[in-house]
Amino acid sequence: MTYDPDNIFAKILREEIPSNRVYEDEETLAFMDIMPRADGHLLVIPKTPCRNVLDATPAQLSAVIATVQKLSRAVKEAFDADGVTIQQFNEAAGGQEVFHLHFHVLPRHEGVSVRAPGKMGDFDLIAEHADKIRAVLS
Repeated sequence: MTYDPDNIFAKILREEIPSNRVYEDEETLAFMDIMPRADGHLLVIPKTPCRNVLDATPAQLSAVIATVQKLSRAVKEAFDADGVTIQQFNEAAGGQEVFHLHFHVLPRHEGVSVRAPGKMGDFDLIAEHADKIRAVLS
């Protein structure tokens, strides 16, 4: 399968659609998930095209995982979380819905379940959560 340059994350990278960006470097972008399963749920993507882990280059994977680690530490601190869940899905059968490599980073608290998938979040609250993460990163 080939990479679709019109996927939603590619459009976010080109700023054709809005996103709440919390971190960016030369190779990666981190932004808030609009259907958060936990407060502070964000996504980390490479800036270069690849569908998932199966076709990513070692350089893409290295850059993305470094940013995942940085943002995992940030959300843990920002939300005084007990832990962090990192999720990554490959191909439709593996649960992937957007075919641009991405990692979900979710701060977690002991005894608190993640919310059900597919429910749009409150954009004002998501913006507040983004501010908390950016404050830790600055």
